[in-house]
Amino acid sequence: MKLDNIYDLKSAESIILYILIVFIISFFATKILRFILKRRLKKKLKDMEDSETGINFFKNSIKFFVYTSSFLVIMFSIPSFRDKASYIFSGAGILAAIIGFAAQSAISNLIAGVFIVIFKPFRVGDFIKLDTNRMGVVQDITMRHTVINNFENKRLIIPNSMISTESVFNHTIEDSKILTFNSFKIGLKADIDKAKKIIEEEALKMEYTIDNRSPQDILANKPQVRLRCIEVNEIFINLRALVWINDPFKEFEFKSLLRESVHKRFIKEKIELPTPIMRLNG
Repeated sequence: MKLDNIYDLKSAESIILYILIVFIISFFATKILRFILKRRLKKKLKDMEDSETGINFFKNSIKFFVYTSSFLVIMFSIPSFRDKASYIFSGAGILAAIIGFAAQSAISNLIAGVFIVIFKPFRVGDFIKLDTNRMGVVQDITMRHTVINNFENKRLIIPNSMISTESVFNHTIEDSKILTFNSFKIGLKADIDKAKKIIEEEALKMEYTIDNRSPQDILANKPQVRLRCIEVNEIFINLRALVWINDPFKEFEFKSLLRESVHKRFIKEKIELPTPIMRLNG
């Protein structure tokens, strides 16, 4: 390859070299812009949660726009590519209509992602719940989707346009403590007061239990663990304990340990447990 033909962008060697140069420049431009953005956003955003969410989203945006721009530069600066691109794009509005239709989803995801970053219904690091099968910690918010890491260490990839229209339970956006509902069934002839006392004692022993009573509640001697009899039927009595805990990530563990410890106490204290009724046809 002659030296005077390197920059003519007509030979295969010059085109390959040009493409490599453009992408190398794009690579370093992306690194520099992301570094500058990270420093600027950390100073402007209120806290680390906001900072991390904004930085992750805009870092992904910079990468997308820089590489998209690089691709367009290559397409329209290399004569052979430019001729083909002009031929393709000059082909009637049917192609534009197809591209526009295909881009609707991408644009809606991008706009939804921007709204998530601006209005912050959830942030990177928040524990959110969409339904019983979709819950976990927000790991990343990209231009297209939100990544949720669930408690089985599996990643849920949900398009931004979809998650932005969902009702989201955010357990950590303002206050990390949560009120847990814990149900316990006892037999119809069981001592309800004794069963309530056992549940209260075991709940207060739990590691994550906290006292969320107001000063007025404490002065009025209201219990830290609230107990309710929510159902009585022909098989069992259903008691519910309302307990505040300090960590939403530990709710499942808390419920499991409390259920186990209460059941052991019921056995030890001879609290009658529900007995299924067998009906015989005849």
